[in-house]
Amino acid sequence: MHHTTALLIELGAIILALGLLGRFAGRVGFSPIPLYLLAGLAFGHGGILSLGASEEFIATGAEIGVILLLLLLGLEYSAGELVTNLKTQFPSGIVDFVLNALPGAVAALLLGWGPVAAVALAGVTWISSSGVIAKVLGDLGRLGNRETPVILGVLVIEDLAMALYLPLLTALLAGAGLAGTGLTLLISLGTVGAVLYVALRHGRLLSRAVSSSNPEMLLLVVLGLTLLVAGIAQQLHVSAAVGAFLVGIALSGRTAEGAGVLLSPLRDLFAAVFFVFFGLSTDPADIPAVLVPALLLAVVTTGTKIATGWYAAGRAGVRAAGRWRTAGALVARGEFSIVIAGLAVGAEPRIGPLATAYVLIMVVTGPVAARFTEPVARRLSRRAPAPAATPVAASAPAADAERRDAEAMPAP
Repeated sequence: MHHTTALLIELGAIILALGLLGRFAGRVGFSPIPLYLLAGLAFGHGGILSLGASEEFIATGAEIGVILLLLLLGLEYSAGELVTNLKTQFPSGIVDFVLNALPGAVAALLLGWGPVAAVALAGVTWISSSGVIAKVLGDLGRLGNRETPVILGVLVIEDLAMALYLPLLTALLAGAGLAGTGLTLLISLGTVGAVLYVALRHGRLLSRAVSSSNPEMLLLVVLGLTLLVAGIAQQLHVSAAVGAFLVGIALSGRTAEGAGVLLSPLRDLFAAVFFVFFGLSTDPADIPAVLVPALLLAVVTTGTKIATGWYAAGRAGVRAAGRWRTAGALVARGEFSIVIAGLAVGAEPRIGPLATAYVLIMVVTGPVAARFTEPVARRLSRRAPAPAATPVAASAPAADAERRDAEAMPAP
């Protein structure tokens, strides 16, 4: 069969299957992300049927999916809101790093993998999946919730931290000296600073230059600009997702609204492709050997992410229900964890299967936690026993009566 013919058949079958899975998930009121992942796992390397003709196309589509997810999320907020969130959530970012990087580092050391592998596995367990979380928030209709800026603030700090972490990890894996590592970090800092400066200082000018009354022109310019900035950021060892997110932040007003409407269908399509590709790149035969340590690590880091979200939302003054929603939303790990594991495989081959199994667990657990953490917490609070203050409140009338009697007694 001709390669182009096979490519069209495989892509058509994949997109049709995604549509059917998404429709099924919508009817049962559940996020389609886990179903997309399981479909990819079934038809990837070592699965039921390998898709060879469309693999390269799906890999490119997956990268575009992550970029569009972050672009659309950035369009929801202005540059001023970004700065406010960063200032407000900086302490939460520190707590996030300590609580979630430490379990991965400790696990690598206990397994005898050495300090470099510990740094790598710390990153795998630390970074939440911006792509998964953005999709889940959209599916659940929570983009306008009060706690969403808190989630966004934590994710932005993580994504910006990747601009320093990934070059540092690469230098450690390559055995680079202090000078080489320092130069890489300086380039990364300069790139992030330049993009932030453009987003904060010249956002209006950029919006005017991009704006167009013709939907076709607006779509082409915004999409082209986003991919260009993402590619440049990636070339300079800064996350492409960070670049796309900052493009969304830089656009404002009607330009942002129009671009959001036009790009939403493309985001949904390529985001689904991303999750399928994640499953396609995983060999099911590698999972059983590392399933137990991956499960233990997943349990621990689910708890630490929930604690992170609860703390971060509490600092922002969010009420209990929103704090639980924040806690559950941050659980998912995904694209960054896979990137980190891929870099570290050369130094420690065993980290690959463990990271893959861990992320598969967490990328399924994440949407479930985002949806059900707050309702479960509400039910548990209703079943909790009455607080100890109730008997005191019940005895208040008697105390009032004693006080009135004492006041009525004549003075000696």
